[in-house]
Amino acid sequence: MRVSWDIFCSVVDNYGDIGVTWRLARQLVAEQGCAVRLWVDDLAAFCRVCPEADEQAAAQLQQVVEVRRWCADWPPVAAADVVIEAFACQLPAAYIAAMAARGRPSLWLNLEYLSAEDWVGGCHALPSLQPKGLQKFFFFPGFSSDTGGLLREAGLLERRRAFQQDQQARQAFLCGLGVTPQTDARLISLFAYENPGLASWLDVLATDAQPSHLLVPEGRIVADLLSWLQRDALAVGTVLVRGSLTLQVLPFVSQDDYDRLLWSCDFNAVRGEDSFVRAQWAGRPLLWQIYPQAEDAHLDKLEAFLALYVAALSPAATAALLAQWRAWSSGAAMGSSWQALLEVWPELTAHAENWCSQQAAQTDLATALAQFYRNWL
Repeated sequence: MRVSWDIFCSVVDNYGDIGVTWRLARQLVAEQGCAVRLWVDDLAAFCRVCPEADEQAAAQLQQVVEVRRWCADWPPVAAADVVIEAFACQLPAAYIAAMAARGRPSLWLNLEYLSAEDWVGGCHALPSLQPKGLQKFFFFPGFSSDTGGLLREAGLLERRRAFQQDQQARQAFLCGLGVTPQTDARLISLFAYENPGLASWLDVLATDAQPSHLLVPEGRIVADLLSWLQRDALAVGTVLVRGSLTLQVLPFVSQDDYDRLLWSCDFNAVRGEDSFVRAQWAGRPLLWQIYPQAEDAHLDKLEAFLALYVAALSPAATAALLAQWRAWSSGAAMGSSWQALLEVWPELTAHAENWCSQQAAQTDLATALAQFYRNWL
């Protein structure tokens, strides 16, 4: 009998929450043989990462995942064997009662945000006492063996490497997006929140000896792009050239196509959690803009990851990477840190692939969740 899973997603940060839960739901079905319902309170956001979805449907089947609208008027439904509240969202009271009323109460998992902080390993899989015989556990994704690992589908790295070695496949994919970079252009993707440091980075790219082609999926950073260009609007697909820099705004694409975009680029600037993990699997140098939090709490999380990521780098590469990531996260000028990064580019490229392999040696998140349930029975 298939194990049933309910995943609850309350969309807070645009596409990060739904991005993670949609990937997880698909993987649990495809690789663990689970029956999954994904409850989403913002189907418009879901349609951005799954373009074939119906924003108006109360229930729909997408890639063998049952996607349900999570509305305030909660319908009576049977609780699943395993229930995931993603990122501490609040489950409906009636559903919690249904979890407890089962012959065997549901396993309740709070899937936490990704962090590299030291305390995460000690808190991973800890129980939280609940009434009526329910058992709730905290489940932390992470970068070490004492966490739940990262989302990674079976064969992902093999598919990525085959794609990157197939020049025709890469060109065909980019052509499908309307992208035709110069032969010697450095291809960069930029998916980011608003950032006052962007203008200084664009300035140095525009005056660089090597051409760069910047691919910007439509989103919040476009406003800063318009400010630098001194334009009022920039339609999707528009290509503009400023010195050595070619700028192009791309349409929002499916998750699988976003993966291929990251695989196609030489450098990926990403934001939040989902795109951050996918950029690591791309095996290319990257730049992460962590989601800003009150009192700069996010900077501790940034430094915790950096401490892990630079451990195997030379002093010069470490200094260059730290300078750039810290400048980007604080909105500071990017010119000098980018120039320093270019001087150690070969080392950073090799390191990105090595880091990817290192993380792939750990159990992936979906497998870890399924195994946790089996051990709990």
